[in-house]
Amino acid sequence: MRKVMISVAVAALAVSVLPACSSGKVAPLASASAKAGPQDYRLGTGDKLRVTVYNEPALTGEYTVTPAGEVAFPLIGTVKAADLSVGDVTADITRRLSAGYVNDAKVSIEVLTFRPFYILGEVNKPGEYPYASGLTVEKAVALAGGFTYRANSRKVFVRRDNAPAEGSVSLRGAPVEILPGDTIRVGERYF
Repeated sequence: MRKVMISVAVAALAVSVLPACSSGKVAPLASASAKAGPQDYRLGTGDKLRVTVYNEPALTGEYTVTPAGEVAFPLIGTVKAADLSVGDVTADITRRLSAGYVNDAKVSIEVLTFRPFYILGEVNKPGEYPYASGLTVEKAVALAGGFTYRANSRKVFVRRDNAPAEGSVSLRGAPVEILPGDTIRVGERYF
């Protein structure tokens, strides 16, 4: 009888101490209503760009941001693109072309293909999916075939483009927008 009482006491102590061993609460992410505009989008590896240099068809074309975070551009060489906005890259190319290559260079850049987002865990079809503007967590789950029967359909976790930590997203609140490069993790529910 004494062994049973000790075992029950140890089990109760373990159950009360285990929550303290967790990494703490995960910070919630901002809802889609607080989203950044397209001018705030930061380019990254795999983004495909259409660069138009007006009146210079030989310089106009489609370019992909390399794993080094650069775009190889005619005449001026490599242009840093990773972690910069489209406006920043446009200004850099314009400045460099105007410095002796093209008189009064006018450049525009459009993102043709964004880098993908990833969804894993308790969804029917986890994997890599193409990003589309206006994509929310709920729409991403739908693209992945919906939740499995084991999924926690109240809360998921999102890691922003290789950030060191993930944030929690309540699916009962305002929609949260997904960005290119994000990873969504759907956990199991606890019965």
